[in-house]
Amino acid sequence: MPVMMKNLISIILFLFLLPSCNEWLDVQPEASVSDEDLFNTEEGFYEALNGVYTRCAQSDLYGGEFTVGLPDVMAQNYTNSVYDYTGYTKTSIFDYTDPTFKSKRDGIWKAAYHAITNCNLILENADVKKDVLSDGMYELIKGEALALRAYLHFDLLRFFAWSYQQGAAQKAIPYVDAYTNKVTPLSTVEEVITRVLADLNEAKTLMADTDPILSASYVVGYTDDEEATEEENANLFLQNRRHRMNYYAVCAELARVNLYKGDHTQALANALEVINSEKFPWTIPSDFLESDVTLKDRIMYNELIFGWYAEAQTTALYNRYSSAITGLYISYDAGRSLYEVGGVGAEDYRFKGWFTQVSNSDGPRYQIQKYMRDDDVNRHDLMAPAIRLSEMYYIAAESVYGTNPAKGWEYFNTARFNRGIGTGLDESSGAVFITEILKEYRKEMYAEGQMFYAYKRLNQNMTSQSNVVYPAGPAIYVIPLPEGEIEFGNR
Repeated sequence: MPVMMKNLISIILFLFLLPSCNEWLDVQPEASVSDEDLFNTEEGFYEALNGVYTRCAQSDLYGGEFTVGLPDVMAQNYTNSVYDYTGYTKTSIFDYTDPTFKSKRDGIWKAAYHAITNCNLILENADVKKDVLSDGMYELIKGEALALRAYLHFDLLRFFAWSYQQGAAQKAIPYVDAYTNKVTPLSTVEEVITRVLADLNEAKTLMADTDPILSASYVVGYTDDEEATEEENANLFLQNRRHRMNYYAVCAELARVNLYKGDHTQALANALEVINSEKFPWTIPSDFLESDVTLKDRIMYNELIFGWYAEAQTTALYNRYSSAITGLYISYDAGRSLYEVGGVGAEDYRFKGWFTQVSNSDGPRYQIQKYMRDDDVNRHDLMAPAIRLSEMYYIAAESVYGTNPAKGWEYFNTARFNRGIGTGLDESSGAVFITEILKEYRKEMYAEGQMFYAYKRLNQNMTSQSNVVYPAGPAIYVIPLPEGEIEFGNR
């Protein structure tokens, strides 16, 4: 375990049997009990696992910084004022000595390993106290804990370490798979990937016969949809499976990790398992572009394979973008260029639905609306997207392109068509596949923390909005570990 985490070993406990599963995930800590008492009941396991999700959805991790902050700043998605009101200007030029950057980086590291520690405590007790869990619950709880542990380690790897293709043998991060206060040695990039895949594959096997989302009767949808069944299970723990690392989320994460590794066969197989399930419907334009906020879907909710329930971050996420002074934004010209508004993107649903034009002393700019809430009249829960259906199409396209370019373009164009871009692309149109797929990644996952990883995986140069080119390499893509981790962990 990283030394920084020695004093953070604790389970976050939450009230059980609240009126809805969402409220259950949103409640603040009430009490503490010993590990021994906590895991004496099935409800204790529920509380412990929900504590991990709630920890991950806080502002220093996926409810804020690790989704809408550092990775997107480094991907050059935001426009920086000359006055640096946001505090991100030095991060945007990859100055990793900046105190503000280091503080945010250290917060991500600490929070992620805190959550990993609690996953390990759950896993340890699941095997020891299997007899207190009802039929199928052992497999589901252990599967989710394994998948969360893998998900967290993989994101830490993608953020801090060399990419697999550029530095598989390089030392990376500790893969902490035991509940202990001993220092865990650094693993190489390849070792971390191997262990991530092992955890995910075990989770997939465990959940294959137990996850309610696999049932034909489990229908995803908005809370006002009569057909949706996501909240019909009598057990609150089994409701809203897309708010958790469900079976298809594990498949999607396996697709993502295998693509990062360069294993296109496994990446394609897992992406297609999600796509072919037809469990996650494309968002129809009338939902995404609806002017009535009670019917509007700002995050393409039904397409989320997995997301972090983030209602507790409503105000913080709103303030991230709404402030005329300190809010994150994209300039008028950069926003229109990114979404190709003057060309194929003239009808792009994402640009129309996610951005609103405002002005201040710096001139016209666009604010993002993705995380805006409307006083309890929203059609869906506030989620920080983790994995989308569209990403499965991008992964399938990239995975098959080398052997079947036409099929690769087909997957790519399917995703584009469902964003209002009807003109198909292929090599005969002069399109360059990687260039085009990176464009779509960036449009699709704006303010979702994924674009930096795509550039890094493909070893692409980074270009700022003012056309400054940062050459691909360790200077921008290898993030120094927290100083305390280096010093006290004898790194």
